[in-house]
Amino acid sequence: MSHTAGVLPSQAISGLIASGAIAAERPVPVDQIQPASLDLRLGSTAYRLRASFLTGSGRSVAERLDEFTMHRIDLTDGAVLEKGCVYLVPLMESLALPGDIQAVANAKSSTGRLDLLTRLVTDRGVEFDRIAPGYAGPLYAEICPRSFSVLVRPGMRLNQVRFRRGHAVLSDATLADLHARTPLVDGTPHIDGGLGFSVDLEPGPQDLVGWQARPHTGVIDLDLIGQYDPLEFWSPIRTQARHIILDPGAFYILVSREAVHIPPDCAAEMAPYLAMVGEFRVHYAGFFDPGFGHAPAGGAGARGVLEVRCHEAPFVLEHGQGVGRLVYERMAEVPERLYGADMASNYQGQGLKLSKHFRAP
Repeated sequence: MSHTAGVLPSQAISGLIASGAIAAERPVPVDQIQPASLDLRLGSTAYRLRASFLTGSGRSVAERLDEFTMHRIDLTDGAVLEKGCVYLVPLMESLALPGDIQAVANAKSSTGRLDLLTRLVTDRGVEFDRIAPGYAGPLYAEICPRSFSVLVRPGMRLNQVRFRRGHAVLSDATLADLHARTPLVDGTPHIDGGLGFSVDLEPGPQDLVGWQARPHTGVIDLDLIGQYDPLEFWSPIRTQARHIILDPGAFYILVSREAVHIPPDCAAEMAPYLAMVGEFRVHYAGFFDPGFGHAPAGGAGARGVLEVRCHEAPFVLEHGQGVGRLVYERMAEVPERLYGADMASNYQGQGLKLSKHFRAP
């Protein structure tokens, strides 16, 4: 395994599995390893919690479960996780990381597009989704369905983890040089703490600019792909005004104005703008794999889907308004497989698109 600084590619993740640094209750199938991340699988038990929690320094998840568990749920034959409730699920994977490797987790794209808040929890953890160098112990997924109740089973993959060695984030100067060699967006880049992106509210076919989650819907079985009628779960947002008003507490699927490109030797993570630009959150699923929007991997730039939740007050969102940024990281090596090339990639070349569970509108 290379010891170059950067995000570890698929072949290095395979090496961590072979060495025992990543262990699992069941063998890890090849398709669980993504170009720059590892999908994580739900175990067979869920704990309904009265509150979300972090374990804190020196404490384990197991001992804190006694404080917050309301009841235990067997997932073996499938179980519904209800909207508005908080659950903790032990994952099949566990870690014994080398001292020079840390990790960060995030929800998978389809998870975020369902407004399914999913965060990684570890023993001795003081932050969600962050795993300290040298961590040894179990992994847990905290799951809070926000818009839809969902049916889950053991082995489902709701979040993923990325491993890195050393400092991997590209400086703004390096990012500008990279764009000059290999354009990262289809226009003039706005680079400030990463690559800025904005929202597209230019009317599309039939004036469609986005989707808003309906408040009262049925259950979504996460194993069913392309099965659900979008109109049973979503209200289309149509306008010619090039702006929309976000309702507090509502959840929206929108799309970035920019078509972005992640070169094979880079990965990226979506980061929100600060609250001073508006009371809304713009991401749940923030990983962009090497090859996303990359032409040789079957893309020609791909727009980022924005998972938006408004908070304190109604807010007018304008076409072209900046809503976030992509923080690019260098890969330790180019992955053996790229996103969209020789692997199933549901969102390569995407525009405004709901999760894979819904039929095309």
